[in-house]
Amino acid sequence: MNRIAVFPGSFDPMTIGHLALLQRAVSLFDRIIVAVGINTDKHCFQPLDERLASIRLAVKDMPQVEVCSYKCLTTDFCREKGAKFILRGVRDNADFEYERKIADINRQVAPDIETVILLADPKNAVISSTMVRELAAFGHDVSQWIA
Repeated sequence: MNRIAVFPGSFDPMTIGHLALLQRAVSLFDRIIVAVGINTDKHCFQPLDERLASIRLAVKDMPQVEVCSYKCLTTDFCREKGAKFILRGVRDNADFEYERKIADINRQVAPDIETVILLADPKNAVISSTMVRELAAFGHDVSQWIA
């Protein structure tokens, strides 16, 4: 049985927190698809092709990880890829409540797909793509937080 998980997000940019979570998750699944969601209404820090390239570089030593983009409901993408799991990470209670609501809706839409939530390593819990984008917009070096 192939345990395939989709790790969805905008990854704008992919942080060391995302990468640390992915490194822990590779032992849980046979294959993980890092799925970069395309939201045409959202202004992104990095163009899609740059995000995909930087994520592929970050996961180059993880052969069971695939990187691609998608533009549909995550559950539909999971079905398209044969994935039975959605991988998510949470840093704090607010993240957990948000992810729980999404998982509850996803379970109603796609009861055959299970959400797996991993807790962030405490040292990475303060890192977010939003924080990194904000610091970068004001000219700060953010290389220590980008995967």
